[in-house]
Amino acid sequence: MANLPPLSLYIHIPWCVQKCPYCDFNSHALKGDVPHDEYVSHLLRDLDLDAPLAQGREIKTIFIGGGTPSLLSSEAMQNLLDGVRARLPLAADAEMTMEANPGTVEADRFNGYQRAGVNRISIGVQSFSEPKLKRLGRIHDSDEAKRAANLASGLGLRSFNLDLMHGLPDQSLEEALDDLRQAIELNPPHLSWYQLTIEPNTLFGSRPPKLPDDDALWDIFEQGDKLLTAAGYQQYETSAYAKPGFQCQHNLNYWRFGDYLGIGCGAHGKITFEDGRILRTAKTRHPRGYMDGKYLDRQHDVEQADKPFEFFMNRFRLLEAAPRNEFNLYTGLGEDVIRPQLDEAIAKDYLIETAEHWQITEHGKLFLNSLLELFLAE
Repeated sequence: MANLPPLSLYIHIPWCVQKCPYCDFNSHALKGDVPHDEYVSHLLRDLDLDAPLAQGREIKTIFIGGGTPSLLSSEAMQNLLDGVRARLPLAADAEMTMEANPGTVEADRFNGYQRAGVNRISIGVQSFSEPKLKRLGRIHDSDEAKRAANLASGLGLRSFNLDLMHGLPDQSLEEALDDLRQAIELNPPHLSWYQLTIEPNTLFGSRPPKLPDDDALWDIFEQGDKLLTAAGYQQYETSAYAKPGFQCQHNLNYWRFGDYLGIGCGAHGKITFEDGRILRTAKTRHPRGYMDGKYLDRQHDVEQADKPFEFFMNRFRLLEAAPRNEFNLYTGLGEDVIRPQLDEAIAKDYLIETAEHWQITEHGKLFLNSLLELFLAE
């Protein structure tokens, strides 16, 4: 019998002003105006169908991602979040994050989002270098990024995040560190700092730019990590840093193998039931099909044999120790089913085991894929 983990809600807004060449998210370049009210009504109908999956649990966190959610009017955001509150119980201290692009940020709109209930904003800066922003296909400039960060800082929100990339085309170590220094100057409570990767089915995938080599990437990470640590940020996840107490609670729930409903184009969900069953859902990706009322694209139960890999694939993204009892609580499986794999991981110095926890080692972080492969179903 599995215990039901905490429950979050993910909401996807699929439109962007233009598609970035590196982006493999489910986003669609806007043709005409955003259908604010129509899309919100579909989101809420989608939620009506999913609400029974909550099984009476309150929503601990909400994350509104995209695409570019800040293309949605503040009135539409108010209607959306009012509709969520009418359908599901929300925790009194629920973290409610919305992604925003600096080029689509307006002061009155930010205030409107805050009135609607948004208390954390994640700003997609990526770089403060004008040539690099152009190369990445971003529509904002450095000044707009700083203005958006200062605006978020002045609102008195619970927190805000800056998204920053490194390992950009032809990026030097000094350029990467300069981006970080400028971000740190803006004093965000949270910084997502991740490496650009070339994904298939993107413009960069078909015409790859020249990226820094592995040695240069390691230098960037090592020097950048020192810079962030010295500025009071703590790394708590593969590509996330935060001041103490400002970790993203929504993402923590993902990586701790928590549950989440997913509504909107292409949104994914994971739901645990009292009998230990774990259901994964995926919604229709394209706005046209979704707004025809075909919300659910596919769903499946996670096989018993796949649960260990899924649990550890999430858990080991976090640098914190993993409580051993949560494996049984959240998968319904006994530790005996993974004992040989655990013993091998410990023997290879990937993991340290105590009476209460598993802790990934520095060696294990470097060989994370090899560690996770131990738990793959045969």
